[in-house]
Amino acid sequence: QVQLVESGGGLVQAGGSLRLSCAASGRTFSRYGMGWFRQAPGKEREFVAGISGISAWFTVETYYADSVKGRFTISRTNGQNTVYLQMNSLKPEDTAVYFCAARSSMVVTTTANEYDYWGQGTQVTVSS
Repeated sequence: QVQLVESGGGLVQAGGSLRLSCAASGRTFSRYGMGWFRQAPGKEREFVAGISGISAWFTVETYYADSVKGRFTISRTNGQNTVYLQMNSLKPEDTAVYFCAARSSMVVTTTANEYDYWGQGTQVTVSS
């Protein structure tokens, strides 16, 4: 059973920072592509950031939505079972439920239905 558990959400003022964590259990995710998505009320789930799996032949790559480039940073631990999303300079429009996702491929995609495992989500609220 693959499980992803997010934590670190909360209420923060505009301009502030939060760090989200996604702990994976049940499997070793070193070779899995990992992504963060978010969904605001009344909107579709959207890609935020992704990080590729680990391989001796390929460099780990990161990807970001244009709306968060330069403000958010995705990373994964050396043990490869935790993924982080450091969010700086937060804006009210970043308010959403944030989901961690994993796919059984090293390659990251921006399409939600191409991910195989999902966490339960963590609420991020940015006040103006």
